[in-house]
Amino acid sequence: MSKQFLIVAAAIFIAATVVGGTVGTNARRFTPQPKGNASTAEQIEGDYQEAMDVVGKNYAGDVDYEKATQASIQGMLSTLDPHSMYFTRNEFKKLKEDQDSRFYGIGVTILQHRDGVYVQSAVKGTPAERAGLRYGDRIIEVDGKDARDWSSEQVSKNVRGDRGEPVRIKVERAGSSEPLNFTIVRDAVPLPSISNTFMIRPGVGYIGLTRGFQHTTGEELGASIKALKGQGMRQLVLDLRNNPGGLLDQAIDVASEFLPRGQVVVSVRGREYEQPIQYRSKGTDPEEFPLVVLINRNSASASEIVAGAIQDQGRGLVVGETSFGKALVQRVYQLPLGAGLTLTTAKYYTPYGRSIQRSYASGSLYDYYTRHGDGDEANANASPKSQPSPDAVPTPTPVPTPPPGPAVKTAGGRIFYGGGGITPDVEVKPLNATPLRSRVAEAAFQFTRQLAAGQIPGLETYRIEKTEYGHVLRATDYPITDKVLEAFRNFLRKDPTLGVQPAQVDEELDFTRLRLRDEIITAAYSTDAGSRVLLESDPQVLRAVELLPDAKRLAESIRNGVTLS
Repeated sequence: MSKQFLIVAAAIFIAATVVGGTVGTNARRFTPQPKGNASTAEQIEGDYQEAMDVVGKNYAGDVDYEKATQASIQGMLSTLDPHSMYFTRNEFKKLKEDQDSRFYGIGVTILQHRDGVYVQSAVKGTPAERAGLRYGDRIIEVDGKDARDWSSEQVSKNVRGDRGEPVRIKVERAGSSEPLNFTIVRDAVPLPSISNTFMIRPGVGYIGLTRGFQHTTGEELGASIKALKGQGMRQLVLDLRNNPGGLLDQAIDVASEFLPRGQVVVSVRGREYEQPIQYRSKGTDPEEFPLVVLINRNSASASEIVAGAIQDQGRGLVVGETSFGKALVQRVYQLPLGAGLTLTTAKYYTPYGRSIQRSYASGSLYDYYTRHGDGDEANANASPKSQPSPDAVPTPTPVPTPPPGPAVKTAGGRIFYGGGGITPDVEVKPLNATPLRSRVAEAAFQFTRQLAAGQIPGLETYRIEKTEYGHVLRATDYPITDKVLEAFRNFLRKDPTLGVQPAQVDEELDFTRLRLRDEIITAAYSTDAGSRVLLESDPQVLRAVELLPDAKRLAESIRNGVTLS
């Protein structure tokens, strides 16, 4: 299976477990109800027990009954939908940690590179920062176990643990002749929803709500808006790209920052409700500045609730790519001995009644998570491509192919379609990824690892002793000069395994400059600072900024009761 499938599926599996907003224990015994000529509950239970007896008596090896039972439960749930899931004790513990917006570990962001897992940045105020872990440290051992061939997920799993317990980590550091050993005591590590808050242009704020909807999300957003308004913000780009979702009540809180009190944010329909339950905005003094919401194909669940509410109510523009299309609501049930499961108990709908759930009728999780089906491709190509003129209010372009769901008329008479995710008002593709650019990015990391360690002759001023957190980024910080570029070309000549020829640097000169500066700024000022470098050149973010005047006209038209066409 592809790497894309594994990453997207893992993220949305976790997010799906908390969108119902409740965690509880269901101690009732469930008795299957026969349908038609189906087997009775006693027959089903008897068949299962008999199968286990046959396996236990006749299987050639040892039987792990716990693992077999877990597989049986997950197999049952997988016949229902892609988001009903079983969690082992350790998985369920991690799920609850993610809900709490923190976990116990050492506090580093790590990335998988061609020859191992490396520290990208230590989180401010965490045990890793206090111990002295740095950008570019290659993790080679964890508690005496060889980690050279581990994935980033394996490293993360092994460095997490109980609070107050030590973990021993050995790293290779550029410029050090011998590996370095650290003993780090695990502690609480913050896991905020908002990754970045800054002024991307004079008067224009950017908030990156990209890490899921957790217990602190609403508070974080309020604090970020307050901070940006103190810096003169009058317009906002809210980034929900790659946000896999999370707690329903936090999605309501986020939407309430922008919608008038009492407006519908989302409705929920399920077998436990006689009538649909409507969740309304709680905002007593909502923000009225122009708003653009960014989404992409990995925006799911709670992030789609927010984007759908903003779009349906005409509060702002939605820009980017069609979202994932996850509208199933899970309730979390804790099972005996610490395990748990999530079960789809309802579906949610946008304020004007759109269901945005994509079809999972094929039964293939791979197709579902990688969008390889023909219908998905058609739906993606059907996204509106309207380019608003300065005096026009954007409205979705008619979908040229048969829509996946019924047409729904929303605020101002704008028409959207259900059944295939949130379709943006204006479609904007991300920066094009090519094999050469991937190799350039990897080479830029390997080069910067040496540069930040002071190992590149003639560029010793780029040596970084310690990460400086909270730095206000300036264009003059660590510029990528011609001298740096020439040193990078020389680095490529000495290491042909990187797969980049010096001449190819000139083919991708702007991209090379961008990636080199991203890496050196990450080393100097943390991951969030490095992300700002990329965001300031991001084609989707730049288009979002351009569309803020149109978002203003849209919201004003809706407030004035204008019908759009």
